Amino acid sequence: MKNINLGQKEIIHFIGIGGIGMSGLAQVMKTMGFKIQGSDQNKSKNISNCMKSGIKVFIGHAKKNIKNATIIVKSSAIKGNNLEIKEARNKKIPIYSRAQVLADVVSLKKNIIITGSHGKTTTTSLVAKVLSDQNLDPTIINGGVINSLRSNAKLGKGEWSILEADESDGSFLKLPINYSIVTNIDIEHMDYYKTYKNLENAFVQFINKTPPIGKCFVCIDNKNIKKVLKKTKNRNVLSYGFNKNADYRVSNVKYKISHSTFDLHYKNLKENKKTIKNINLKLLGEHNVLNASAALAICLNLGININIIKKSLKSFSGVQRRMTKIFNKNKNEFFDDYAHHPTEISSILDGVKKVYKNRKIISVFEPHRYSRVMSLKHAFSKSFKKSDLVLMCPLYPAGEKNKLNFNKLNFAKLISQNSETQVILVKSQNEMSNYFKKHLLNDEIVIGMGAGSISKWMRELEFSL
Repeated sequence: MKNINLGQKEIIHFIGIGGIGMSGLAQVMKTMGFKIQGSDQNKSKNISNCMKSGIKVFIGHAKKNIKNATIIVKSSAIKGNNLEIKEARNKKIPIYSRAQVLADVVSLKKNIIITGSHGKTTTTSLVAKVLSDQNLDPTIINGGVINSLRSNAKLGKGEWSILEADESDGSFLKLPINYSIVTNIDIEHMDYYKTYKNLENAFVQFINKTPPIGKCFVCIDNKNIKKVLKKTKNRNVLSYGFNKNADYRVSNVKYKISHSTFDLHYKNLKENKKTIKNINLKLLGEHNVLNASAALAICLNLGININIIKKSLKSFSGVQRRMTKIFNKNKNEFFDDYAHHPTEISSILDGVKKVYKNRKIISVFEPHRYSRVMSLKHAFSKSFKKSDLVLMCPLYPAGEKNKLNFNKLNFAKLISQNSETQVILVKSQNEMSNYFKKHLLNDEIVIGMGAGSISKWMRELEFSL
């Protein structure tokens, strides 16, 4: 990508521009002055945001879409048989991955890279909020829409960039690092890594990339991170978590309906013990307390004033699709969440149960990818223990074929048995809507969970009740 410079007349075409990471990078590069266009199969909010910023987007993939393109940027979801990829090869147009382009775009910035199996979008957003409130004007490229920005990306004039790094295809190893956070490591993305050992080795490489003048912050509560740390050569690592040995230790957590509070204990540069008391966060759950403590730790190391950090966390308005409240109906509250992995589902339900102790919780679950569900079916089956009822929607394949003999009835029975909860299968959006029309009572919490169509279904539910 070193041949791309501002002022050149390159036309950069993004294949799969509707992806959250692709759309964010495209918008930042458009703001920088690059000529950007793109294509994707379907319209979406991300595509609408691109078009609002002046980016031409083709709906549907076709050879003619790239007739004027001089550079191709492809999403990791785009396969080699894509019409535009094949045409680009025939025309000898250079093809780059998103990670290669992103690395080049931020090469002149000081980079804070946030990665991990879960929680990276919220953690990225929290760090971005603090640095923005400190008037450091960072560049931000996130994996979710930050409510205060109404976007997942922003080109800043400051020297820092804050990037959510995708570990799903190994591309996080291509990014230049100054500071980093690893939130946790879970058994995920085995379609790419094939074995857990390969996944583990990728995180070892990531931590080892931390430069001598940088720092990597890791959650020591996570058993897989503990194993990885034993294999890393880098000593520039600081830990956070509830663990008594954490460099930044969380304690005194209290959960309320509108917020969580906690204390953080650490040592300053002079090895003096310090405690930050009564940190206020408008997010639910232990996992979000950990996300906030990671943001706190890195911002303290950047020299940001404690009072500014606390004020930023207290006023943080959240990320879309992270326990986003979408509407109320007859004293029932409806939420939308991106959770599509057993750990995420368990964390969400645990947090909700601690706050809404005696209210009925209904999970509207859309399984995502045959490969994920089949490889983690036993973990999924135990993740709904805090849910009083599960409405299971059709599986969202994300382009996969059912080669693994997935059987939704057997999967539902396994969840019912191992989570000790009722599971009801719904065949369509209309069937889900009809269920709530007939059976919804008062004072219930309804949470849509998944990474496919479920967000749209949940938001449209309001108009049918």
